[in-house]
Amino acid sequence: MLTLFHHPFCPHSRVLRVALAEHSLAPRLIEERVWERRQDFVILNPACATPVLVAEGEPALTSPAIAVEYLDETYGEDLNERRLLPQHHSARVETRRLMEWFNIKFFNEVSGPLVMERIYKRSIPEDHGGGAPHAETIRAARLNMRYHLAYLGWLAQTRDWLGGERISYADITAAAHLSVVDYLGDIPWDEDGTAKAWYARIKSRPSFRSLLSDTVPGMLPPAYYTDLDF
Repeated sequence: MLTLFHHPFCPHSRVLRVALAEHSLAPRLIEERVWERRQDFVILNPACATPVLVAEGEPALTSPAIAVEYLDETYGEDLNERRLLPQHHSARVETRRLMEWFNIKFFNEVSGPLVMERIYKRSIPEDHGGGAPHAETIRAARLNMRYHLAYLGWLAQTRDWLGGERISYADITAAAHLSVVDYLGDIPWDEDGTAKAWYARIKSRPSFRSLLSDTVPGMLPPAYYTDLDF
């Protein structure tokens, strides 16, 4: 039995939700509001961050990078030619590089700040860092989005999928982070048709459906958010 402690709009949590769905695994989902610092969760993960994947009898997997390695080692062979971590070492290196790019660099510069300022702060008490969004932080993240989109478009233009010839954890990681930014309407898709076409391919996969059904109370996404042929 797998249990995933997550937040619906945590980009790293979304990486695992899509990865698990690609493996046809349906974990028990527990929504975690990390700013509440729930004692049982802090004991499980002292960093008090989502996601945390728990497999019965195994140590808690406390980062998306560790968790996808576990999924590949445990369930990867079952996917045969659809395995999400490539067999060839050079493709594996590139897949891991891109996973790190989006889980760390993109998160620090784009998806993390936007989710914090525009979604999380709506629920966090002011004395714990909540309150009105910081306009300058949002503006900087939107500017950063543009150069990341250009890089994504270049990757999509020079190879079949981001990590190489087949879909991999690189595509899943990138798309999961983009999905929360897309919900907020902060991706200028008209600036790069190649990146948009790549995202449409990922967005239309069955593993992505649960992400597209998540909503923030009082905040509707753009009309195209759930459109698979946007």
